[in-house]
Amino acid sequence: MAAVPAPDSGPDAGAIWHYGDPLGEQRAAETEAVFVDRSHRAVLTLTGKDRQTWLHTISSQFVSDLVEGATTQNLSLDGQGRVEDHWIQTELGGTTYLDTEPWRGEPLLSYLSKMVFWSEVTAAAADMAVLSLLGPHLGDRGVLDTLGLDALPDELLATALPAGGFARRLPGFPEGMIELEIVVPRAASADWQQRLTQAGVRPAGVWTYEADRVAAVRPRLGVDTDERTIPHEVGWIGGPGLGAVHLDKGCYRGQETVARVHNLGKPPRMLVLLHLDGSVDRPETGDPVRAGGRAVGRLGTVVDHVDLGPVALALLKRGLPADTELTTGADGGVSAAIDADSVPAADEIGAGRLAVERLRGGAR
Repeated sequence: MAAVPAPDSGPDAGAIWHYGDPLGEQRAAETEAVFVDRSHRAVLTLTGKDRQTWLHTISSQFVSDLVEGATTQNLSLDGQGRVEDHWIQTELGGTTYLDTEPWRGEPLLSYLSKMVFWSEVTAAAADMAVLSLLGPHLGDRGVLDTLGLDALPDELLATALPAGGFARRLPGFPEGMIELEIVVPRAASADWQQRLTQAGVRPAGVWTYEADRVAAVRPRLGVDTDERTIPHEVGWIGGPGLGAVHLDKGCYRGQETVARVHNLGKPPRMLVLLHLDGSVDRPETGDPVRAGGRAVGRLGTVVDHVDLGPVALALLKRGLPADTELTTGADGGVSAAIDADSVPAADEIGAGRLAVERLRGGAR
């Protein structure tokens, strides 16, 4: 079983892309159980009695009183409400764990350290590895015994592992999928992988994880987002869970933009799933998406899915009809079609917009 490395030019350089049968690995994730080594992700820790209330003031999620084991997504925004950092956050044993993209570990740690001031908080890099387990059979007794768990944790909750580290349950990609992540000391990662393999959990490459993520229209920082992305465009609005922005919390950097777009306007772009022409070379992340020769968006993650074929995520101009004929690729030679089921629902009229329209109506 030869491990094939991820492309050096891609966001997963240094990780295993597949083990020789990428589509078979994807099928196993749908029908059995697999683990994906995502230890290239950066893991940080926050300790100190002020860590929750302090992080609450500088991030987009409501995290001032997270209970033991709580897991959520969170963002750091700039002053204009554009996404700078995205991470998965878990509260456990008096420590807040954050894991983020490999290339954002050091910048995020630097930012957090600079923002401490007088608070009793210590931010540090953690030598821990993330393994993502996918599949409907993760609750089987043999797997649970290997993990040292009596049962799977509930979604968005984490539990300590007897051998160190923790396991957390995330909302699965397709319906019926179980997604469990174990975050363990890096030195123990190889042993964990061997034990999981012996328990019947098949190794799979990052390709499998990325294919399922794209099919579920879940964005990835720096790949499906760009320097202009605001949370509304990629579905990061909402409370704990898939959302990373809480709309009922106090002041934080970028809040004005979040509130304005939510109450008065619509985000300029939307994240959708594209089906690509498989008879030509694959386009690349960052390639323009065009309609009638005019640029209407940018391409994000591009991947081959076992059932859907070649697909991609794309940030497109909001309101673009789902049946619009599109092309992409550096030279525009790849035909693309929007998956109608991935188009966000029509925005409800916010309270602010409704008030403005009422005032305008009364002035006539």
